Amino acid sequence: MRSHFRSKYQLSEDRHQLRSAGGKVSLPKELSKMIHPENKTKDEGFNLLSAFQGLSFSTAALTQSKHGKSPTPTNRESCRIIASGTSGSRFLGPGQPKVLCTTAAGTVVDGKLETVKAVRKRGVDGRVRGFEEIPHTGRNGWINLLKFWRENRFQQLHLHMERTFNALGPIYREKVGTLSSVNILLPADISEMFKSEGLHPRRMTLEPWATHREIRNHRKGVFLKNGEEWRSDRLQLNKEVMMSAAVRRFLPLLDDVAKDFCRLLEDRVEREGRGAEEAKRSLTIDPSPDLFRFALEASCHVLYGERIGLFSSSPSLESQKFIWAVERMLTTTPPLLYLPPRLLLRVGAPLWTEHATAWDHIFSHAEARIQRAYQRLSSSQGSGTVAAGGLYGGVLGQLIEKGKLSLDLIKANITELMAGGVDTTAVPLQFGLFELGRNPEVQDRVRQQVKRSWAQAGGDPQKALQGAPLLKGTIKEILRLYPVGITVQRYPVHDIVLQNYHIPAGTMVQACLYPMGRSSQVFEEPLNFDPGRWSVSREEGQRGEVMGFRSLAFGFGARQCVGRRIAENEMQLLLMHILLRFHLSVPSSEDLQTTATLILQPKTPPRITFSKL
Repeated sequence: MRSHFRSKYQLSEDRHQLRSAGGKVSLPKELSKMIHPENKTKDEGFNLLSAFQGLSFSTAALTQSKHGKSPTPTNRESCRIIASGTSGSRFLGPGQPKVLCTTAAGTVVDGKLETVKAVRKRGVDGRVRGFEEIPHTGRNGWINLLKFWRENRFQQLHLHMERTFNALGPIYREKVGTLSSVNILLPADISEMFKSEGLHPRRMTLEPWATHREIRNHRKGVFLKNGEEWRSDRLQLNKEVMMSAAVRRFLPLLDDVAKDFCRLLEDRVEREGRGAEEAKRSLTIDPSPDLFRFALEASCHVLYGERIGLFSSSPSLESQKFIWAVERMLTTTPPLLYLPPRLLLRVGAPLWTEHATAWDHIFSHAEARIQRAYQRLSSSQGSGTVAAGGLYGGVLGQLIEKGKLSLDLIKANITELMAGGVDTTAVPLQFGLFELGRNPEVQDRVRQQVKRSWAQAGGDPQKALQGAPLLKGTIKEILRLYPVGITVQRYPVHDIVLQNYHIPAGTMVQACLYPMGRSSQVFEEPLNFDPGRWSVSREEGQRGEVMGFRSLAFGFGARQCVGRRIAENEMQLLLMHILLRFHLSVPSSEDLQTTATLILQPKTPPRITFSKL
């Protein structure tokens, strides 16, 4: 992975090493092997599989816990026959065999359909099954962690979730290492999860990120905060990145970057493309490096109010190294979620060193950008040019001008927005170009609507987007099939019942977006790329109380992604300008193979053919 991105961005390797804290630590033999395997991999990264190779486990230990086998229903609509004298008879009373069948619509009790809503409120037959009875993948978190490494489930976590739902039904619990969760995929259950999120919603804390902030004495932004402190900061940020007035301010900046990207792409097609006529030339390329540069250029323009020159003939090495650092940070995060980061820090584990080094690059880059922007804003305010000219100084300038957050908190949140604003837009754009390219009829429908809207908008990007709902549907459809983050998590503030199982308050519950987006229980013809499925008329024609919980790529409610409006508009504007100038096609229409780091991405970036219209 490292060599791939070093090659992609033509970067030299920076092996800056961090000193481990606390000196020598005495560890048990097995844990020492885990952290410092004798046979290191070629890039000296952390390899839990080789660490466990010296340990022996019986076959039984790998298939069941010491407490017994987990229940394994054979399909999503699994019927449970519970008779007097069986392990489940205590829930139904003596001598009263019952047939229970849990479905997406509800639970069948002796042939009578109990609605999902009724079951959630009072359970089957007035009783609710216990938390321990939730189907699970094994009770021993460390054995499960071993399985994850042996079977490469970290990189295929989204597919693992899909397979597990197929095997265990619409709810299951899982413990991997130190991390435990209850996983769900039906909108009705997801609705219940969000109803119980409370005034200060919590999602899973990324402990490696939080640990890095603590050991480097960096302030935490809203992504890593909880409670009243999170709410106070988030309300201030919302005014500059989420509200309609803020969107109107930064939309022209995103539009400028999208236009420049397309102009450069046109020049490249003319220079390198094939075709007898210059106006009809086409070019087949991997657009991913250009999309990453676009995402960083657009993010910086909105956050700092300045362009950083990534579209020049010689983009700065500083910015390319920032992209590399974001990639390394995302790649090294998932394994660190399942082991104590401070322990890895104390023993100097290579995985932690690489992760921390990546974050140090990110903070260094952001600090330099913030300092330059702050100096520019200070000088312009002193001369009165901002007030006189009405210039927009980006999100950073707005936050400094309002003065509601300290400079340290502004830096923390701007850095998080930068780190989270590159891959999370560049990668969905890869998937989007691919799906439009292999679905020419869909592409033509979206293009025709975009053309009409652009002509009527008179150059106003906001009006152009408002007049092209299929474009917004395209983004929602991309993120349905290829969600950036494959789960959304919450910790209920009170006990809830999901699929007739009791979930204690404080349990991490995960809505699993990848399997939900491809489930025939939730979507008609789920594997079809159909932006029209999100039209108002079609959604109103479908029955169901929780239709709104089918599109959750940016989360939901007060804790939804703080950069949502930037990302949505950034992606829509780029696709709009590309469709106005190019016809898209693909050399191969085979399904893309995907892999999960902290985000979902293609194993191999798709090649796209751009043909001038």
